[in-house]
Amino acid sequence: MEELSPREKYSFKRKLEELEAIKGQHTELITLYIPPDKQIYDVVAQLRDEYSQSSNIKSKTTRKNVLSAIESIQSKLRYFKKPPKNGVVFFVGEALVGRNQTRMVSEILEPPYPISIYLYRCDSQFFLEPLEEMIKDIDTYGLFLIDRRECTIGLLIGTRIEPVSYLTSRVPGKHGRGGQSQRRFERLIEIAAHEWFVKCAGKALEVFKEQKDLKGILVGGPGPTKRTFVNEEYLQFSIQKKIIGIFDTGYTDDYGLKELVNNAAKSLEKLEIAHEKEIMNSFLEKIRDESGLAVYGEKEVRKALEMGAVDTLILSGGLRKYHIWQECNQCGYKEDKTVEKIEDETCPKCASPLEVIQKKDIIDDLSKKADEISAKVEIISLESEEGDTLQKAFGGIAGILRYEVNIPET
Repeated sequence: MEELSPREKYSFKRKLEELEAIKGQHTELITLYIPPDKQIYDVVAQLRDEYSQSSNIKSKTTRKNVLSAIESIQSKLRYFKKPPKNGVVFFVGEALVGRNQTRMVSEILEPPYPISIYLYRCDSQFFLEPLEEMIKDIDTYGLFLIDRRECTIGLLIGTRIEPVSYLTSRVPGKHGRGGQSQRRFERLIEIAAHEWFVKCAGKALEVFKEQKDLKGILVGGPGPTKRTFVNEEYLQFSIQKKIIGIFDTGYTDDYGLKELVNNAAKSLEKLEIAHEKEIMNSFLEKIRDESGLAVYGEKEVRKALEMGAVDTLILSGGLRKYHIWQECNQCGYKEDKTVEKIEDETCPKCASPLEVIQKKDIIDDLSKKADEISAKVEIISLESEEGDTLQKAFGGIAGILRYEVNIPET
């Protein structure tokens, strides 16, 4: 299962936040989950039953709204011969938009990963829990424990530790003989140890090569054996370069895997933060040295993107804004701007209502502009000190430039 990129994860999370904010006056918001293996004609049959039962709802308004929502889903299902590869989710119903005012919401969402449940729910809010679970950070790390007696290989998937393979060695222990017999026996021990290390490295390759999205490998064990194994590079190069830490553990069995994860916890937390720190330090250095290669603020960054001068676009994951395009149907007045909340507005020329003809999440909007000029995009989380600085001191929008440009004031 291919992992979502930070941008894909952000976009999906924003969509769920928008859906979560939608509330119904009564139980008239319908959520329908259709897994990829569900037959569409079975769904249509159930909707007919739901329509029949909903005709008995006592409240005239609620009955009308629920029936309208079911009809809307039925009409859309006509375009599906079968569900998409990951399934599909419908969110349909009358949502409150003001005091005693409602509007019909109709969203069709194809999830990033396959859904396993079939569910129809009518409530005052949409049911999002199965989709929210999909974007929880579930990283996979390799776990490798070794000494001269045994080796345990496992995976850390999210917070779950999964043992995969356990091996035991035939490397002899030390003995008390002297003279030539001792030297010969020591050589035999080293040969056996070498063969043991080769065997463990082969099993590690077999286990870890199947994990396409492996974030890194943690190595542990008691004594110096683990460092000898790593330093002498028994692991295949593509596996060796994924090692992110070597840690002491008292055991090399399943319990040792738990020890390894506990001992490495702080290092794992620091990995992503270190990446974000590196980006922000580079940006701040450009400001300090007055090289003209740093830019911040929405207007300035947009101008730099239009000029093709941005090398790295830096955005705060805490941004919650939209860039909207509005138009007056009476006099033709047009404007675009960035807002935190979309509200009804009147035309400054003729006082007629302005219509929002397009809206884009600001991170999606700026990221697409960066893609057009092959600029890198980095989304910095709010959890780190650097993320907090980006949000509060620079408005959450900044960039490192390819070359110095003169950005005209507007």
